[in-house]
Amino acid sequence: MAAPMFPDYERQAVTATATTQPVQPVPPVLSARRRWTVLAVCCLSMFLVGLDTTIVNVGLPAIGRGLDAGTRRLEWTVDAYTLVLASLLISSGALADRFGRRRVFQVGLVVFGAASLLCAIAPSVGALTAARAVQGIGASMLSPVALAIVVNAMPDPRERARAIGVWASVFGLSMAAGPVTGGALIEVFGWRSVFWVNAPVIILALVLSSLFVPESRAPRAQRLDLPGQALLIAVIGVAVGVLIEGPHIGWTSLAAISAYAFAAVAAVAFVWVESRRREPLMDPRLFRTPAFAGAALGAVAVFVALNVTLLLNTLYLQHGRGWTPLATGVATLPMALGATVCAPVSGRMVGRVGARLPLLLAGGFMTAGGLCLVGIDQDTSVTVLLLAYVLIGIGFGFANAPITNTAVSALPPARAGVAGGITSTARQFGAAVGIAIAGGLVAGTDPAGLAHASRPGWILVSACGLFLLAVAHASRRPSRS
Repeated sequence: MAAPMFPDYERQAVTATATTQPVQPVPPVLSARRRWTVLAVCCLSMFLVGLDTTIVNVGLPAIGRGLDAGTRRLEWTVDAYTLVLASLLISSGALADRFGRRRVFQVGLVVFGAASLLCAIAPSVGALTAARAVQGIGASMLSPVALAIVVNAMPDPRERARAIGVWASVFGLSMAAGPVTGGALIEVFGWRSVFWVNAPVIILALVLSSLFVPESRAPRAQRLDLPGQALLIAVIGVAVGVLIEGPHIGWTSLAAISAYAFAAVAAVAFVWVESRRREPLMDPRLFRTPAFAGAALGAVAVFVALNVTLLLNTLYLQHGRGWTPLATGVATLPMALGATVCAPVSGRMVGRVGARLPLLLAGGFMTAGGLCLVGIDQDTSVTVLLLAYVLIGIGFGFANAPITNTAVSALPPARAGVAGGITSTARQFGAAVGIAIAGGLVAGTDPAGLAHASRPGWILVSACGLFLLAVAHASRRPSRS
């Protein structure tokens, strides 16, 4: 049997369980049909989380016209969701481990649905931004909890790897399909419809989770780490906030420099506090292993690249070239197709040969896609655009399963909620950073200059692909039992 990746960490968890809690009965093994039904229900919720991360992108111009808001305030309508989501994911995972994963999952569905309705009727951009933040609270109870439910329903490592591949495929599809869905809805029903559409999916997910998803929780409840949670919110919020506001307040202004210093101090304080807590929000020891640290940073890189691509695509095609929201969304179909086809293939590859090969493919395709557009101009061929999008989509599809499986395999199943929270936090932090960077690159740029202003963004996409190649090089094929 292969040695555990974090033997001390697991030994402490097991010892604490044995000394502080009675032994809980082993849950019954689910049938194959029930296990994959549970996966389908979790994938439905994950589709919502991913969809609402990107569906608003293609609607930003229409929202701006409807609510009389500029690019800077519109960036916050996107990042209010991703910032709150990234900040609360780990705590939500810990809450699920303590109070029951299905229970927290269903609470998240209700909060997410209610906030979606508030978004749909928002009278101003401020109200929309606030409702998006509440939506992020609900989403934080879905992403890591859904993954924890899947991990606990499928104890076999090979089956789990395949399931994570499907899970990643659905999540990738939702992220890439958001602009297509949003463009079609806006074209026919207006921008508010991108939020109304969540209601029937929420109702369906609530019913199916009640019928098919078994309740589960960690053998030992973890205490909430309020100091760590507060510091994590400060680090993520200030870091992304200064990226959004930097072009407007000046990168070297007193306000910006103060924000840099505050973020740095908060980050150091977070590491210091977490390394000294008995039950930390995010255990720094997890990042001592290069494979786990590379997976977390790789998740950030993948979602920076994806969100830079989606926002620059929206602004360039709608503002720069005058395309409709529907046409702009349709242009991302090759990206959605690449992600959907390659994610389950990646999951099977992880189960058979490990994470290295799919990560190499992910990095190679993503780098090639970004390089296609480093010289983008006002009249770049549609063929070149579509080629770039399909390459980036393929890279995105290959990346998620090995990154997720590496992180989940590093922790015992009882801590699956926290493991899911860490990887999901990395993804959403990357999404927020990507939106902030892309918006900053084109802030204040007239339509004719959008293409030239966006070129550094495509260089960044290529750099993210190169980073995945480095992560792949550092990874190792897992030992066989």
